[in-house]
Formats: sequence, C-alpha cells, structure tokens
Amino acid sequence: MSSSFPWLTALVVLPLLGAVALWVLPSAGRNRTRAVALGVATAELLLAVGALLAFDTSSAGQYQLVETHGWIPAFGVSYAVGVDGVGLSLVLMSVLLVPLVVLAAWREQGSVAEATDRLRRYLALVLVLEAFIVAVFSARDVFFFYVLFEAMLIPVYFMIGGFGGAQRRYAAVKFLLFGLAGGLIMLVAVIGVYLQGPRGPQGFLTENLTGLTIDPTLEKWLFLAFFLAFAIKAPMFPVHTWLPDAAEQAPVGTSTLLVGVLDKVGTFGMLTLCLPLFPSAARWAAPVIIVLAVVSILYGALLAIGQKDLMRLIAYTSVSHFGFIVLGIFAFTSTSIAGSSFYMVNHGLSTGALFLVAGYLVARRGSQQIADFGGLQKVVPVLAGVFLVSGLSALSLPGLSTFVSEILVLVGTFARHPAASVVASLGVVLAAIYVLWTYQRIFTGPVRDDLASTPDLVGREKWAVAPLLALMIVFGFLPGPALDLVRPPAQVTLEQVGVTDVPASATAAEGSDR
Repeated sequence: MSSSFPWLTALVVLPLLGAVALWVLPSAGRNRTRAVALGVATAELLLAVGALLAFDTSSAGQYQLVETHGWIPAFGVSYAVGVDGVGLSLVLMSVLLVPLVVLAAWREQGSVAEATDRLRRYLALVLVLEAFIVAVFSARDVFFFYVLFEAMLIPVYFMIGGFGGAQRRYAAVKFLLFGLAGGLIMLVAVIGVYLQGPRGPQGFLTENLTGLTIDPTLEKWLFLAFFLAFAIKAPMFPVHTWLPDAAEQAPVGTSTLLVGVLDKVGTFGMLTLCLPLFPSAARWAAPVIIVLAVVSILYGALLAIGQKDLMRLIAYTSVSHFGFIVLGIFAFTSTSIAGSSFYMVNHGLSTGALFLVAGYLVARRGSQQIADFGGLQKVVPVLAGVFLVSGLSALSLPGLSTFVSEILVLVGTFARHPAASVVASLGVVLAAIYVLWTYQRIFTGPVRDDLASTPDLVGREKWAVAPLLALMIVFGFLPGPALDLVRPPAQVTLEQVGVTDVPASATAAEGSDR
C-alpha cells in the first residue's frame, strides 16, 4: 500500500533537521537546547502516530507507506522504505523512547554553560540516532539497510566515548570493533546475494532478492554471514561481551536506546532478512541456533544474578531476553514468531524503564554498585514502586506486557521443540531471582544513614517513566491491537521459509488474547 504523504521519509528527515538545529544554535540561544530537542522528539512521536493512522492494520502482513527512489542505479541501490506490522511497531516504540530519554537527560552536572553545551551535543547525537533507527526499521533495500546498519555505530560511539564513565573510551572502542567486524562480514554477503539476483537498477530491493534459487552451500555461507552480524548486534551468546561494558560506561539515555531499541536491529534483521532471503539455510541452521538461544537465556540470567554493578546486571538480563526472541524466531511457528515480534516491543518498554530508573538511583547515590544502596523503600516509595513494576515486567509477571510475549514464545516453541521450550522456561525462574534479589538489596532493610535524605522522583522524572509503565499494563491486559500488527507478518514469514505451521493449543491461544 502506498501513501500520498511520505510518512517514513518525514520521520527520517525531521530528527536530522532537529540535530542540525541543535548544532547551529548560537551561544545566546543554547539555553533552549532542552526545549528544542524535546519539541523535535515530541513532533516525531506525533508524526509516527499519523503514520499509524495511515497504516491499514487489516493488511499488516504487507509493506505499506512504501516509497522507492533510485539512489545509485548503476550499482542497483535504491532509497526504498516501507513497513509491515512488525516494522511499524518497532518504529513506534523507538520514537516513544526518545522524548523520554530527553526528559531523563534534562539535568546535567558542572557549570551551566559547560553542561548546556555538552547536553546540546549529546541530544543532537540522540536525534541523529533516532533518524537512523527509523530508517533501518523501514529499509526495503538490502544495501540501504547495510549502510544504516553501519551508520548507527557512529553516533553511539560518540555517545559512549564522549559522555560516558571512566572507562568510556575502552567501552566505545569495543562496541565499535564488534560492530564493524560483523558489518564487514555482512558486506561480503550483501554483495554475494546481489550477484545471485536479477541485478539491474533495483537489484538490491528485498522483493527482488526473495525467493532466489541459490546453490545450497553458498546459501549457507551467506546466511551465516548475515546471522553473525545480527547476532553481534542483538546481542547473543557468545558474541555479546561488548554489551555489559557499553551499558556500564554509557550515559543512561544511551543505554536505554542501545539496549531498548538499537539491539532490536539484530533480531529484526534475522526475521526480515535472514529468513526470507535464505529459507533453506535458515531451516538447516535452526537446530543449532535454538540451542544457542537457550544457552543465551540461561547464561544471561545466571550472570545477571551475580552482578554487583546495576547497569551490567540490566545488560545481562537483556542477553537472556534476546535469547527468548531468537528462540521464537527460529522455532518456526506463527505463535512463536508473533511472540518474538511482540517481545521486541515489550523488551524496549521494560528495559527502557529499568535503565531510566537505574539512572535516577545512580544520580542520587553517585554509584552504580548495588552494595552502596539499602533501605530506600522507606525513603523514596515512588521510585521503589516504579523500579518494582519495571522489574516485574522484566520477569514476565502475568498482567504485564512481557508475560504475553514470553508465553507466546514458549507455547509456540513447545509445539515444535518441546525440550527447548521446557529448558528455556527455567529462565523465568532465574529472572525472578535476579529481579527480586536486586530489589531486596536496594530497597529493603534498614535505611542507611547516608541515604536518609534521598529525594523521591520529581515531576519530570515521573513523566519520563509513566508512559512506559502505562503501556506495560495496557498491553498486559489488552494485547490484541498490538498482536494484530505482528501476527500477519508471522504468517508471511512462515510461507517465505517454506515451513508448515504447527498451531498452538486452542487453550494457550485463547489465554494469550486475554
């Protein structure tokens, strides 16, 4: 479906213009940095709502809001954007998190002039990253996707290396090297799949590269190259080691976007490129990938339990959660794939809230070490409550949105791989341990003398987390509208992979709709 208004292009261009406006703000107007950034991010969110209204949810399995223009015709590269239900869901989640990150970054330390200038540069990078994120979730040209996949490394590198903690340069370089390594391997495969296609001025369009007849051995190598790049981005065991360092050293807003949004590009790429472009290789590799996904679930959860640094703990929980997402994708049932697609959105909500609340705690205490907290429930009851709800969402408590997606993944996986589903369900138990034990260490027990005067959340901080908490609850009780966006693309994916669906039991399906 096409649209007379270029919704997706507007969503890409607006934050870029906002970033330019921040960079060129004269010295006399830099006290308006926060207002400009928040205004642009809010306008972007409203524009995304307009795109949602223009989207036909009854045809969510088809690409809509499509635009295709020649970019480098001699090399077959096009500027081609369009979204199905999954892409639109991720775009909406992304543009929601950005204004909340702007609110969370409202205060800065240091002199007023120095803090405002640093914040101006930081928020400009946030808006550049937002533009790249929207574009990559909308890209329908494989080479265009690759360019964006690599371009996103640049603003994040500077957001970590220029504004992070004491070891920020090490973390930024490690993040960059892992990303570049995966990207270079992917580039070889991008050229390889293009040479197998029809070539021509639009030779990189995904629809022109889907359904090709490729030599089985070559297809496996191309699939592995794409999958490795996406596994690094996701991140997935054993190529996840860059994430804890990045999350520990990055500013809170960067960690929120990095783990809540940017890492979804990996699982999104698996779903929208690996499976349709290389269906035979995907079926061939699925058993090993399922094992790696289960290992990620348990490994990430066990390491989260043992963490002393709050930010590293949240990072390891995400390694576990991404294991669930990958498991659902490669279980090859419509229920599991829809659950994984919905999980990507819900993980962004719950982990985004956890990082923001953790940032509030660190700002008040001046430390990320869990041992430096204790008894805060009596001092900051609102902050404690927000942390608890966010944590309960991370452990998939019934009534919160993550439960719906996680149960869909497990039920859908059980229909085809019961052993993997049973073992993966242990991750739910481990999640309860790392969430509740962390809450206990930070918020319960006697109040430490040096924390007795800790201030509770102020209005700005409440506004930054309230939308996320509200959506967790709404999607927990009424997931139907969101599932309507991701179920049709799941059916399309199964058809592209050439796998017959194994439906979940009627009882489980009905339970997921409640």
